[in-house]
Amino acid sequence: MIKTNSKNLPIISVQGKIHHPILPSPYEIGRDGTARVLTSSGGIVYNVEIGDNCMNWLADHLEPGVSLKNENANENEALNLLACIGNEAEVVSGNAKGSKGYVTGKHGGISYVLVYFPHGDLLKMAVEDSVLIKAVGQGLSIDRFPEVVCSNIAPDLLCGLGIEEKDGCLEVPVAFEIPPELKGSGIGAVTSFYGDFDITTGDRQTVEELHLQDLRFGDIVLLKDIDSSYGHEYARGAAAIGVVAHGDSIMAGHGPGVTTILSCKSGKLKGRISRNANIASYLIGR
Repeated sequence: MIKTNSKNLPIISVQGKIHHPILPSPYEIGRDGTARVLTSSGGIVYNVEIGDNCMNWLADHLEPGVSLKNENANENEALNLLACIGNEAEVVSGNAKGSKGYVTGKHGGISYVLVYFPHGDLLKMAVEDSVLIKAVGQGLSIDRFPEVVCSNIAPDLLCGLGIEEKDGCLEVPVAFEIPPELKGSGIGAVTSFYGDFDITTGDRQTVEELHLQDLRFGDIVLLKDIDSSYGHEYARGAAAIGVVAHGDSIMAGHGPGVTTILSCKSGKLKGRISRNANIASYLIGR
């Protein structure tokens, strides 16, 4: 089992409110130039959760579970930076007060933190309910692998993923390995410590060849030749590993969103294909 510096990491409260969906226009313009009316980001999604397919919904950038945000920009920046996948979340206002769940990802651009709650608890929730997160994970590092940058993941979840050390490298169970040419929106971002990047899905032949039509919310995936240590860029021999946070998109350069959890530029981060490599397996036993 890997060892980390988790004992040195503070646990701090961050809090956000369930945010109403935003609709600046009734239409989404697809990569084919066609305007469509689709469900998008935000709110409470009752029938979609981690472990479900993220490719077959009549929606654009769909977010499973609950989407959190703060109207104060500085507070929202802190929420997005400090909340990490696997952190415990608790509803602290409204009819669902006391309900507990887990952070499952972050969505850049719109700046949401995404949280899983059991279905019965979702039914009690309302827009503007407050959710407190016990944030811990940023600053995490793995002993003897200083070149591997950790981001956006709770220490307990990282240690539970089944990562193994082999031949001087870290081998991580992943559901898919994705070539760098599919790195879409998010490339060139100034930081990988919040938000996400998209896997572009416009080339349907490639999607079918890689079986990406089976991609699920919560899947752990490896991006080949991508360095997401402190931003997102192409780097031959590098690897970035992340968690699928939001669903597919009809927009050019967009698709399922991935929140980074590990990255390495020196080739010491490898993937091991496992169909069970989904955070639902570790967090909710699904």
